[in-house]
Amino acid sequence: MLGFTVTYRQYRPNAYVSVRREDINLHFFGIPGYEPERSYSSCLIQVDDPRELYEVFASGMRTVYGKVLVAGIPRMTRPRRDGFLVVDPGGNWIRVVPAVREREPARNGLTRALRNAVTLAGSHGAERQALKILEGALAREVHASEEERASALEFRDELLERLGLHGLR
Repeated sequence: MLGFTVTYRQYRPNAYVSVRREDINLHFFGIPGYEPERSYSSCLIQVDDPRELYEVFASGMRTVYGKVLVAGIPRMTRPRRDGFLVVDPGGNWIRVVPAVREREPARNGLTRALRNAVTLAGSHGAERQALKILEGALAREVHASEEERASALEFRDELLERLGLHGLR
């Protein structure tokens, strides 16, 4: 679905697989009795332009599922300036981020709140708490640019969709 090719597979004595897509190599091991919903596996992929890879992954997900899944397993978050997250069918969290560069300082409270909300929802699965932080900042912050406000509102919509509340607010 995401365009990876299996480059190695081992069943015994321990389950292990490696996959490759262009310059990206991922290696996974299996644990008996493992439940994807309780996964703690995570990796980071650094690329020049995460949005390019997002479009490729989104196309593959649409081909398989008919849409980009934003909740459950598998799922994928929408891209932002700091990248996006894919949770594969095995529950592995694959974070795709821009190649390392200096982080821009937050210009206002809305930008800080958005960063915090993304971290809470993406890293901790705390969508409700992220939504509360983001909605509070949207109500308070009047000095944000239109671009910052649009990014915050877009992530708010994503959180509402992930929580099954999209048409309720």
